[in-house]
Amino acid sequence: MSQTKVKKAVLAYSGGLDTSIILKWLQTTYGCEVVTFTADLGQGEELEPARKKALLLGIKPENIFIEDLREEFVRDYVFPMFRANAVYEGQYLLGTSIARPLIAKKQIEIAEKVGADAVSHGATGKGNDQVRFELGYYALKPDITIIAPWREWDLRSREQLIAFAEQHQIPIAKDKRGEAPFSVDANLLHASSEGKVLEDPALEVPDYVYSRTIDPEKAPDTPTVISIDFERGDAVAIDGVKMSPATLLAKLNTLGRDNGIGRLDLVENRFVGMKSRGMYETPGGTILLAAHRAIESITLDRGAAHLKDELMPKYAELVYNGFWFAPEREMLQAAIDQSQQFVTGRVRLKLYKGNVITVGRESKYSLYDQDLVTFEEGAVAYDHRDAAGFIKLNALRLRTLGQRKKKLGL
Repeated sequence: MSQTKVKKAVLAYSGGLDTSIILKWLQTTYGCEVVTFTADLGQGEELEPARKKALLLGIKPENIFIEDLREEFVRDYVFPMFRANAVYEGQYLLGTSIARPLIAKKQIEIAEKVGADAVSHGATGKGNDQVRFELGYYALKPDITIIAPWREWDLRSREQLIAFAEQHQIPIAKDKRGEAPFSVDANLLHASSEGKVLEDPALEVPDYVYSRTIDPEKAPDTPTVISIDFERGDAVAIDGVKMSPATLLAKLNTLGRDNGIGRLDLVENRFVGMKSRGMYETPGGTILLAAHRAIESITLDRGAAHLKDELMPKYAELVYNGFWFAPEREMLQAAIDQSQQFVTGRVRLKLYKGNVITVGRESKYSLYDQDLVTFEEGAVAYDHRDAAGFIKLNALRLRTLGQRKKKLGL
């Protein structure tokens, strides 16, 4: 038994078997009062059963918190990340990563409200989420006690977990008695699947794993054409219809699902040091990223655009590793947000069999000048003869290097 004295702990609680076991384990191991927090991040599950389960396990009604965070999640976390075009290791749109700081923030807020001296989560000791949660906790409340059961208890197998549940009269659904073929994490931005049937990267992902997208080969034979309006880097409307952030992302998810968009089979490098194979479905986010880059292509200056692309991998790594509340992420965010002041306009897209194809973009702030780029001669502020001096100046060091090679006979 742990020697840490805890009076009250706020548990990130899904209502599932694992977190229900953790709830009871906290009560029996630490002898503490438990407060449950269940976040609605658009995972698509009914959350009232979590309340009933908590009540069944002896949690007082005033100690059960269930919050609808969908709008806050998209507005304050997903959208700022997409302003940065953040993609981890060239492919991953960070759907799980970006949800963790919001959950951590709410847990700490609840801990302050109810006078809890500890917080707890159900992340394992091998994954990234333990790091993301706990970096968030410490950043927001440095003196908080953190309880990570998977790093403390001796329940090492599914059989032991089931036995613990039975011993403490924790209800077990029939489909939970066997070991799940893979684990799933979902929110409004994405669904991720990993483990078991997905652990061998040489094997194709089975069809039954996919939950957010139809097979691109079975998608409609006719493209779906849509437009997305942006204001200061954030999507605000689809086909001219204004929507809230969460409503807009949900609509993009539907469009992406119906056209087989957003599947990703990825082997990534976890922060803790191992490689992991996962399958991600991010239908709306995949469309949103393509649209955002398209509107930036006509509204961002080359220097700003290229600097953003240089900063993006660092930003994405910070989000992936759990440093959302770190000063370096906030510094990058300030620079990124400054770049978005003229990223306003409309993008037209074709969605077709897993593909997002940009077919048009327009903005009142466009830097695209047709008179400058046209092959036709016209009264433009560009003299072709200026290019000769420009090229010679840029070639000066190359010519110098060439002369040295010639002189040395290289």
